Amino acid sequence: MLKANNIHKVYCNGNKSISILRGVDLSIDKGKFIAIVGPSGAGKSTLLHILGGLDSPTKGEVIFGGKSLYNLSDAVLSNIRNKDLGFVFQFYHLLAEFTVLENVLMPALISRQPSAVSRQLRDEAGRLLQEVGLGERKDHFPNQLSGGERQRVALARALINRPQLLLCDEPTGNLDSKTGSEIVALIKKINSENQMAVILVTHNVELVKAADNIYYLRDGVLAS
Repeated sequence: MLKANNIHKVYCNGNKSISILRGVDLSIDKGKFIAIVGPSGAGKSTLLHILGGLDSPTKGEVIFGGKSLYNLSDAVLSNIRNKDLGFVFQFYHLLAEFTVLENVLMPALISRQPSAVSRQLRDEAGRLLQEVGLGERKDHFPNQLSGGERQRVALARALINRPQLLLCDEPTGNLDSKTGSEIVALIKKINSENQMAVILVTHNVELVKAADNIYYLRDGVLAS
């Protein structure tokens, strides 16, 4: 499904160059759950953003569905990010002025005219909220939810367009250990039931023991 070949990322700061990724190779098949573990500052988020088409590598390529992402036009790449990839971040990025249901529907609203957001799609958003345990909170606003509940909304939002691959960037970073474990268990459940591939990055290896493969990012290189 996705393959990364020889990914390098170098940032320039004045006359200095900082090498974050130094030749990362990674592949993931449909339905697999991969975890990438490493300390803060190791480049995990940078790698995930490159895999998801949010940031370009200095060198190397990412192939998704047989297409080299960074050879695509901005419009085509944006469409892939919206429809084929789902993103869950450490910070929930919910829109405060919209209800929980409206937040979940947001990716669908972006990819369609609002008039095309059918009752069926709204029912799907409600079903996803039910699946993440928030069916009764659909008309609430984000500031009325706990951190764990907001992350569940963010997860439902990431799933509304039925992506092939879910990319999770420290999704438990703002949560206590119990709530974080519940979120990872929910991601694993969705992965298993929907055969949706997952790449999750975290600094906490204890949270991802159920992953099919665990990789460690050290000194800019992945090791299993």
